[in-house]
Amino acid sequence: MGIAFVYAAYLAVSIGLTVIVASALSRSGRVYLAEVFGGDDGMAAAVNRMLVVGFCLLSLGYAALTTRAPGQIRGPGQAIGVLSVKLGEELLVLGALQLVKIALVTRFRRRRQDACWQQSA
Repeated sequence: MGIAFVYAAYLAVSIGLTVIVASALSRSGRVYLAEVFGGDDGMAAAVNRMLVVGFCLLSLGYAALTTRAPGQIRGPGQAIGVLSVKLGEELLVLGALQLVKIALVTRFRRRRQDACWQQSA
């Protein structure tokens, strides 16, 4: 198994994972963001698109930067090992990006709620 095969497989799986996760986040995030923005569906949709684009750029950028494999790959076992480590790293990055996104949106939501409570008081 050549190193080109490992690169191609890694990039193909990384792109596929990014697209699948981004579409799931977009569907789920739409409802949450609509509530965060007080029912303003237009604003929620715009922010949702920006978050998905940012997520995709960060994820695919990370995948592109980590494509290079260390040394020569000798045989299918080593190719699978290298590929699994790289995909594991990619999955960790995808999870971390999601947690950061949720934390930021939740923080924004709390600030918005605090501002609404101060205005009503």
